[in-house]
Amino acid sequence: MTIEQDDTMLGRARVSDTPELTAYYGELEALDAGALWTVANDIEPWYPQPKSVPVLWRYEELRPLVHKALGLVKADDAGRRVVMLVNPGRKDVSAAAGLLYTGLQIMGPGEAMTAHRHQAAALRFVHEGTGAWTVVDGQKLKVGPRDFAITPNGTWHEHGNDGEDGPVIWQDGLDIPLVNALDAGFYEVHPELHQTPGKVVNSSVLQYAANLLPHGSERWSRPYSPLLAYPWEPTYEALLGLARASEGSPYDGVIAEYTNPVTGGSVMPTMGAHMQLLRPGQATRAHRHTGSVIYTAAKGHGVSVIAGQRFEWRQGDIFCVPSWAWHEHHNLDPSEDACLFSFNDFPVMRSLGFHREEAYPDNDGHQPMPAAPTAAAPTAAAPTAAAPTAAAAPTATA
Repeated sequence: MTIEQDDTMLGRARVSDTPELTAYYGELEALDAGALWTVANDIEPWYPQPKSVPVLWRYEELRPLVHKALGLVKADDAGRRVVMLVNPGRKDVSAAAGLLYTGLQIMGPGEAMTAHRHQAAALRFVHEGTGAWTVVDGQKLKVGPRDFAITPNGTWHEHGNDGEDGPVIWQDGLDIPLVNALDAGFYEVHPELHQTPGKVVNSSVLQYAANLLPHGSERWSRPYSPLLAYPWEPTYEALLGLARASEGSPYDGVIAEYTNPVTGGSVMPTMGAHMQLLRPGQATRAHRHTGSVIYTAAKGHGVSVIAGQRFEWRQGDIFCVPSWAWHEHHNLDPSEDACLFSFNDFPVMRSLGFHREEAYPDNDGHQPMPAAPTAAAPTAAAPTAAAPTAAAAPTATA
């Protein structure tokens, strides 16, 4: 059933100001109080009204500036040498979209960052470099380009670059804005500045990455995945197998979630991550959902239409889809597949019962394709209304 969305209708706040009411509001304000009906329609909108806007950050333009930081800031002084990507609508919380943060971290050859831990959960997606490593609660992980790794909240962690052939650049993703919105932030520096790693490198990968649950896994009780790194090669091979066995999603192509091997759920309680494959020339249909997503082009060349705006991407580019924004993807290469890595706040949406999703109802599921933008990156779209043109009432999905 479609319900008319009119703020003047019965059931919405529609009180007109009078001199008496204005005086009354002043009396309430003097006592740090207020009248709900003056803000009710703003704080309870008909549908999500994100402050975030769609943005594309071009890697080829950011990369020289990320490298420039090597000579400007010492690792020991910065703690983490990161160029953060900030949404024009979320500068107040340093977020890339919604309550998700992302940035590009660079480590020079031989560098090692000090160990720390914090309330925020973190993840890494490697863009370039051969010597990247991280130690998470004493477990050393070696990661390479297009590998994905997690640093769950509360775990001691430190990073570095063992390589000699050049810097490492990886993408950080954190839920810092969410943690701060809940006034739950903590941060500690390791008392010895560095951890003593175990003797076996990538031990969690050796234990859990073969689709077999090892002896003792039933005793794992932490709310995050015991598998801390997800290498690119088996991930891509799995997507190719899925592409042969399944049509995939009409909205996301061949998509799979990185999971906790013990529970089958998301890798961490506040952030999930996916890798998706778009077949040569494939154009997905548009949909929208609650929850924000940060995408990274892991392979190939394509275009995404987000809230009616066109964003053309190549490997390394990063873009965001704000909550409740229509979006669809198109692989522009007629002969090669394209892959998109993404992370999101879906676990939070589902845990709180906030998850909703719906398909674009018009034009066989496609938004009108706009012309390519001419503005230099980062390319940000102006805020657009999120209401559908001809959609049924939102329906909750699993």
